Amino acid sequence: MKPHVPSTTASLAGGRFVSSGRRFFLLWGLIWTLSGCGLSANHYLLIEQSLSVNDPRRADAVMAQAESDYGPRNRLLYNMDRGMTLHLAGNYAESNRLLELAAQEVERLYTRSLRVETAAFLTNDMVLPYEGDPYEHVMIHVVKALNYAAMGELMEALVEARQIDHRLNVLSDKVADKNAYREDACARYLTGLLYEAAGDLNDAFIAYRKALEIYEANGGWARTPVPPMLRADLLRVTDALHLTAEFEEYRRRFPETRWVSRNDQPDLAQVVVIGYNGRAPRRDETFLDLPISLSALQLVLLNRGVLHASNRHERRVADSVLYGLNGRVVRVALPHLVPQKTSVQYEDVTLVPREGPPVSAQSQLVYDGTALAEQALSSRMPGITTKALARAAMKFAAAEAATRGSQHAVSRMMRRGSG
Repeated sequence: MKPHVPSTTASLAGGRFVSSGRRFFLLWGLIWTLSGCGLSANHYLLIEQSLSVNDPRRADAVMAQAESDYGPRNRLLYNMDRGMTLHLAGNYAESNRLLELAAQEVERLYTRSLRVETAAFLTNDMVLPYEGDPYEHVMIHVVKALNYAAMGELMEALVEARQIDHRLNVLSDKVADKNAYREDACARYLTGLLYEAAGDLNDAFIAYRKALEIYEANGGWARTPVPPMLRADLLRVTDALHLTAEFEEYRRRFPETRWVSRNDQPDLAQVVVIGYNGRAPRRDETFLDLPISLSALQLVLLNRGVLHASNRHERRVADSVLYGLNGRVVRVALPHLVPQKTSVQYEDVTLVPREGPPVSAQSQLVYDGTALAEQALSSRMPGITTKALARAAMKFAAAEAATRGSQHAVSRMMRRGSG
């Protein structure tokens, strides 16, 4: 099986197998709705309930009814979410229509005006449209490719595979930080499967090799080890291409991997089953009380050293009291993600042939959406923090100016009265 969605995890099972049942997952939007975009979480809860009882059509109906809740600034988020519920409901053509709108919106938002960015910097990010993260942009094409594959339109699925390759190549050239999201092992793996299904073994090998490199490089923060199936894929394809050096290297590196040669069984078919497990992380806020002036810093330090509050909450309350008294400590809200744990660690996949005994296997993790969401937020935190502090400083300066203006006015009135 193979996982790929922005849910907590995705898993894959390969070989001649069929799934023993659908699994539970959720959508892109849950990561941001509760506080990021100002949307109500009610429709997400209804969707979750529908999916938990294996009713994706009802989940999609709930999503369709909630369209107006998103508003014009969140069209990308709606198109992604609706595209996903349609995908789960088996309405692949309509899912691709919505996801194509999402892809177009990504390009449009990329060229949005600097004026809107400046307005958001001075006020808050709620004036900006939801633009998503790079891993979500890649996921749009992943789901589109799966939709086309499900409809038997392999050539169209390959178009999406090329889109994935292009987007990831551009991202890899653009992002210098090796620990940031600049590649996607699962997406590369999927393109390899599609290329191999189309008989393009050269491109399949390139994709599999890239996927292996990315899994090995990002395994720490991505929390996804190299799937054993990928090792078998590399052995099978390098053997078929007569890439002797590469084949011997992989055989040396993966001595325990079992694989079947295409040459020995030319009529061998492979069925790939994809499972979506868990829920996307929930976005919450952490509040920090920060001193704006030396006198405020002295008060906060005095509070921390003298009051000896027993926990962080009590210290924050005390700091807030001092802020009310002194007016030189400001509260800044910064986002953080709360993982939504799942008890589903893998899927059991079973093939029941017309003749012979059943064959079973377990799915293998290929994607952890929570890890990618956390990495995306981490990479944006310096900018988020800078803007939050700048807004707080501007509010403080405006309040100080208003206070001083009032004090001068009172002083003038008192002087006139005494005269």
